Amino acid sequence: MSGFVGILVSDPWLHNQFTQVELRSLKSHFTSMRRESGKLTVSDLAPRMGRSKVVGDQNLTTEERAALIQSFHPNLSDEVDFEFYLRIYLKLQAHVNAIIGSGAKNSSAFLKAATTTLLHTISDSEKSSYVAHINNYLSGDEFLNKYLPINPSSNDLFEVVKDGVLLCKLINVAVPGTIDERAINTKSMLNPWERNENHTLCLNSAKAIGCTVVNIGTQDIIEGRRHLVLGVISQIIKIQLLADLNLKKTPQLVELVDDSKDVEELMSLPPDKILLRWMNFQLRKTEYKKTVTNFSSDVKDAEAYTNLLNVLAPEHKSPSKLAAKNPFERAKNILEHADRMGCRRYLTAKDIVEGSPNLNLAFVAHIFQHRNGLSTKTKQISFLADDTQISREEKAFRFWINSFDSSMYINNVFEDLRDGWILLQTLEKVSPGIVNWKIASKPPIKLPFKKVENCNQVVKLGKQLKFSLVNIAGNDIVQGNKKLILAYLWQLMRYNILQLLKNLRSHSNGKEITDVDILEWANAKVRKNGSQTRMFSFRDKSLSDGIFFLELLSSVQPRAVNWSLVTNGVTDEEKKMNATYVISIARKMGCSIFLLPEDITEVNQKMILTLTASIMHWTLKEPLHLIKPTGSPDSHNGSSLLDDSTSDSSLE
Repeated sequence: MSGFVGILVSDPWLHNQFTQVELRSLKSHFTSMRRESGKLTVSDLAPRMGRSKVVGDQNLTTEERAALIQSFHPNLSDEVDFEFYLRIYLKLQAHVNAIIGSGAKNSSAFLKAATTTLLHTISDSEKSSYVAHINNYLSGDEFLNKYLPINPSSNDLFEVVKDGVLLCKLINVAVPGTIDERAINTKSMLNPWERNENHTLCLNSAKAIGCTVVNIGTQDIIEGRRHLVLGVISQIIKIQLLADLNLKKTPQLVELVDDSKDVEELMSLPPDKILLRWMNFQLRKTEYKKTVTNFSSDVKDAEAYTNLLNVLAPEHKSPSKLAAKNPFERAKNILEHADRMGCRRYLTAKDIVEGSPNLNLAFVAHIFQHRNGLSTKTKQISFLADDTQISREEKAFRFWINSFDSSMYINNVFEDLRDGWILLQTLEKVSPGIVNWKIASKPPIKLPFKKVENCNQVVKLGKQLKFSLVNIAGNDIVQGNKKLILAYLWQLMRYNILQLLKNLRSHSNGKEITDVDILEWANAKVRKNGSQTRMFSFRDKSLSDGIFFLELLSSVQPRAVNWSLVTNGVTDEEKKMNATYVISIARKMGCSIFLLPEDITEVNQKMILTLTASIMHWTLKEPLHLIKPTGSPDSHNGSSLLDDSTSDSSLE
């Protein structure tokens, strides 16, 4: 539903010929070839492709490759862009396949050779720690019991994750209820299509809980690429361990601040920063004079840990060992202290003295979960009872922005967008070339008027995109006006969705897509599938039972919904079960959506529109998948996409 592709290719047919993993690797090779002279011409392709072993090196000589390329494109002086290069690549690949008799497109053969030569180091300590976490939290799972416990010293983890089930289950441990487990394919033998569905469900759900998975694709999990798999797992576990570090889950955290202004600042901090604030709050009760600013160099000497555990669990400290001068000995003492207070280890003494940031953060988070040392009496702060709707929308828009690019990562919409910079970056992602970067100021921005200038451009560009921005000024964003910021972000997200839909129809009549078009398309799909269910508007209260969306999903992918698992949607519990199933099935198909079950059961107009539009986007983008229940790898063609997308919709 948004710009969630890692490498942008404007031609939908060309884009559909490759996986994201393939596109990333090919883009890397293309950039490398062009870097030699600053540009790349048709005459350069044959020798440079041979040197970089991009395609057919074992079957084509440079001369043969040059002759073929010239037959495709006689003008050798023309400059080559990435899309032209992809077309040449496909033609050469087809020629090689014809020679060796392989038939169908086989670009993944190149990837196996090209991508596995890259060296990525992984931390054995982190792997062991994550495996121990998985063994502990998933030990009772009926499906996974045949794989668990995983041996931490082996590489079995990377084999177990290949069917996608473990990662889906781990996401549900981190944020319970994210994935409806009825949607996970859990047969003992999964075919490639079913396995890919699990990976797609996993990655879309990971994005939906706040993980950054911009450069990770389903193929990476299938291949068990260690650094990428561990990257996803570490983010999921971090989210789980830091889940209580907010004022809603742990209102006692208000003890860390003195007044309401400080509380607002505390609410805007990311969980790891709150954890540092808590750690320093406890350390001020001791003789320790330093401020801990990170979970690496500042804790390597183990002195901060010694003081922290002594103040939290003084009954378990060992006076005879307090005088340890060696950091490694202190670290060992700390872990013994943690064991005595019943706090499971996430790291070794070696990890402490080497300053492993991920493992140290996990260790401190686990200490906080086990014993935070805060008062049981909580001060009453009036604005802690924030609007639930605002909170849900803030989370949805935050995760949507974060899904674009890890360099734009934000922790709080109302705080992190106030200087306008990330909003400008998001506008550029949604509408490339729209931002005038010459008049934009990059953080850190010390002068307040520079922030206002950035936000004034944000508002100006919104009006240019025909957003409704009555009574919204740049200073409203700088001041963190919640309702106005949410109103702007909603229109930006909606614009993004409509543009994506329009782009998929770029070879048709180019008609602007409207909310009414999306509504009529959904009704037409469901009606054609033989159902009488209808959506009258995006605020139609009858949508609360989830049945319409299950009908819609079934109409665009007949095998998607297991109707034996669907409830009647009469009680609140039945409605929530259906809503959870809708979201998981949509993500499993490939829709990137950020709504919660409550957005369906309460019929949140904005989120209902994004859900419907995301299903529509998937349908127009992936038409052949709709009739390939076993995932057969037939090539796409440009005309079929348009034929399918216009067959029964009212967008004409």
